[in-house]
Order: sequence, then C-alpha cells, then structure tokens
Amino acid sequence: MTAVQDGGMTPPVRFGLVGSGWRAEFFLRMARLMPLRFTAVGVVTRSVERGEQVTAAWGVPTYRSPAELVAAQAPELVVVAVPWDVAPGVTAELVAAGVPVLTETPPAPDVVGLRELWDQVGSSGLVQVAEHSPFMPAHRARAEIVRSGAIGEVTSVQVSSTHMYHAVGLIRSLLGAGCDPVTVTAQRFTAPLLDPMTRDGWTGAVEPVPAGTTLALMDLGEGRSAVYDFTDNQWHNPLRGNRLVVRGSHGEIIDDQVTRWVDERTVVTSPLVRRQGGVEQDLEGFDLDHLSFEGRVVFRNRYAGARLADDDLAVAALLDATGAWVRGTGDPPYPLAQGCQDHLVALAVEESARTGTSVTTGREAWAG
Repeated sequence: MTAVQDGGMTPPVRFGLVGSGWRAEFFLRMARLMPLRFTAVGVVTRSVERGEQVTAAWGVPTYRSPAELVAAQAPELVVVAVPWDVAPGVTAELVAAGVPVLTETPPAPDVVGLRELWDQVGSSGLVQVAEHSPFMPAHRARAEIVRSGAIGEVTSVQVSSTHMYHAVGLIRSLLGAGCDPVTVTAQRFTAPLLDPMTRDGWTGAVEPVPAGTTLALMDLGEGRSAVYDFTDNQWHNPLRGNRLVVRGSHGEIIDDQVTRWVDERTVVTSPLVRRQGGVEQDLEGFDLDHLSFEGRVVFRNRYAGARLADDDLAVAALLDATGAWVRGTGDPPYPLAQGCQDHLVALAVEESARTGTSVTTGREAWAG
C-alpha cells in the first residue's frame, strides 16, 4: 500500500510504545502507512523472543523497559498499551522521567487505582488517554452538528454500540458533561444469541448461547440523561448493530438522520451523507472522503490514501492531536481527568448491575 504523504513541512510525530498486543498494533499500523506523519521509534516487550517477533513484523527496535526505550530513542511521547493492572505503574514511571504519555483505556483498573494514579501524576499535565471513540468519523460529524446548534441544547444520549468507558466517553462528550456526580441505575439480562464472529474471525457457530446485556439509565444532572445498552461481544457480532440517539431541545439525531426545527411551521429531516470512494465504478480507491450534512462538510478525512477503517482513522486523529499537544501547537486531546471520569462512571454501571441498587459517583479530585 502506498504511504500517505503529509505534503507539509511538519516532521513526523516520534512515539514509543510500551506493549505489543492487539491494541498496540493499531499505532504501529499508523506509522507504517503514514511514515511522514508518524514514526514508531521503539517498542517495549517483556521478552527478547517477543521483541524479535515485533521487529520482524514491524521493523521497529525493541527494548525491555520504558527507561531503556527513552534513553535510546528520546521519543516525543510514549503510548502505553499494556494490561489494566500494569498501565498505572508504567504511566507513573514515564511521567517521573518527564515523558508525555498517551495511555490506553482505562487508565487504571478500579476506583482505588484511578485515585492513586491521579495522586501520582494528575498534576503533571503529561498524561492523555487514548479514548478514541469520540474521534471516529461519524461521531465527530455528529458532534459538529451538535456544536452548530442544529438540534438546540443537547439533553439526552442513547448509546448501543460499545462498552463501558468508551460508551461513557461518547455520552459525556456529546452532552458536554464535566466531572460532576452521576447517578446510575443498571440491570443485567441474559438471553440466547448466536455468536457467529469474534475478534479472531468467524466462529462457525450455528446455535445460540447465553449472552448478557447491560442496560443502564444515567442522570448526569441539570436535566441531562443517558441510556447505556451493551450486549456481550456487540463490537464483533454482526447480528447486533450500532445505535446512537442524541436528543436536543430543537431536534434529535438518530444514527445518520437529523430531525430539526426550522421555524414555526417547519420541521425537516436530513441525512448525514457519507462520500465513500472506490464503490462500483469509482476508481479513486476504497477510502472515506467526507461526511456532509445539508450540503456542508462536517467531517473530512485528513488521511486520504491510507485506506483506513473508521477505527483506524480515530487512532490516527488521536495520535496526531497528541503530537500537536506535545509540540504546543494543539489542545490536549483527551486529558487524564476525562479518562478517569469515564471509567469511574463505567464502574458505577457495573456496580449497579451487580448489586441491583442505584449508584452515585462522587466528585473526585480530578474534577478540579
């Protein structure tokens, strides 16, 4: 595949990686596909053997510790993509060395861990969280429609597509919610569902198996509410689609349809239109061009030519934004406080579903 060229004079973002699993490979792909935008300078692996595999697959040198990586390569930032229980320690080690961090979600496994991590590194201003869901093209387009005021003041969001902190991140970003207390009432149900696909591909399954669904109501204060709806393996199961509803004082967005008030006698419904290259006789190659609403582009693909899926586009945008933040040319893309709040609320959903009682989160130190 042809590498995507930036066309500008900005040097590529030089990043290191701690971890070499499935999620880490998203970032390595960005460097391979867009070498004039991103350079992966090194990867930390636990063993020499795994390091040799990573170097053979990606052409990137590997190291056994974050300190070794930083000393050898001096990256502009380090992406932490390791298991939940390990991530806080790695993040704290890098911050102590003065290295900006983009840590995968969640930043810590539980409430105690979130508080401890914030106590250790919260005041440093060096930690961003790789919550990529709000950076996905369709969500960014919807957020732009919301920002324009097309549906008035946003009061409610319903998400059925992804789980826990990812879903909470979408809810909070679309509602413009901060870190105030949230009251959650959740329940879990089990019902039969065929599971024909997982992350590893088609399963060959032909009979339904018990699958859990968590439903939650969230009261975010000031009249703002949300509905959380997630079924086990919903990310991969083609029998369960994505659904997003954003309701405002003057209209609503239901997936890719926007209904809005125009004047005293007029309400209109308009689609969010995706221009996708490479379909039928279109010879541009399969690639997202833009998303538009009522003749106005509300999202444009900055990485045309890389042929990226939406999830990859979100990772590229987040990595790009983190690089700009490190260089002082952009705002922090997803500060640690936001990532901590997302997981705090997600944990409240799980606690409420487990106990059968409503749970209200407190106002934590990261709320400021």
